[in-house]
Amino acid sequence: MKPAFTLLLFLTALSLCAVESTNSPNMNTTNSTELATVGGGCFWCTEALFQMLPGVKSVTSGYAGGHTENPTYKQVCEGITGHAEVIQIEFDPQKVSYEKILETFWEAHDPTTLNRQGADTGTQYRSIILYHSPAQKAAAEKSKTAAQKDFSQPIVTEIVPLTKFYKGEDYHQNYYRTNPNQGYCRAVIQPKVEKFEKKLKAQPK
Repeated sequence: MKPAFTLLLFLTALSLCAVESTNSPNMNTTNSTELATVGGGCFWCTEALFQMLPGVKSVTSGYAGGHTENPTYKQVCEGITGHAEVIQIEFDPQKVSYEKILETFWEAHDPTTLNRQGADTGTQYRSIILYHSPAQKAAAEKSKTAAQKDFSQPIVTEIVPLTKFYKGEDYHQNYYRTNPNQGYCRAVIQPKVEKFEKKLKAQPK
């Protein structure tokens, strides 16, 4: 009986290892996603546009690039944290590439205005790409160089490593879709959304 019991334990252990391996986040499966973190002014605007991009699973508004731990929106707006308003994009690389994410990023804001987007001014509104890996860094630098031809002024976008992403307060999440009739949403975000929607519809399927 003992050899049979030992064999049973061995087979059970193998089965558990197989399950653990299948559920490992490092497995290269078609269901795996990647993250991109960028800032292009008010995160309400960039969130609304990237939510429309096919292949994007989710968009989370938050803060990154600064020195204050667990910053609040009020602190970030006061310009004392060093953080920028950013969005963290979870996307399916089988459906949309990181390069396409970057291409959309350049279209979603003006990367030539230092610490400003429209009427929003301050370092928290700076243009920034926070890369998650050396591959993303290389892609961001290459994309920035390629995008420069579309702008008459120099691109001032920072390209820095992501050290920590802090999720924003709940009321900032999914802001445009939740508050479409709010004044800022109607005046600033809606025209951008409509313009981007037209471009998406015009693209070949």
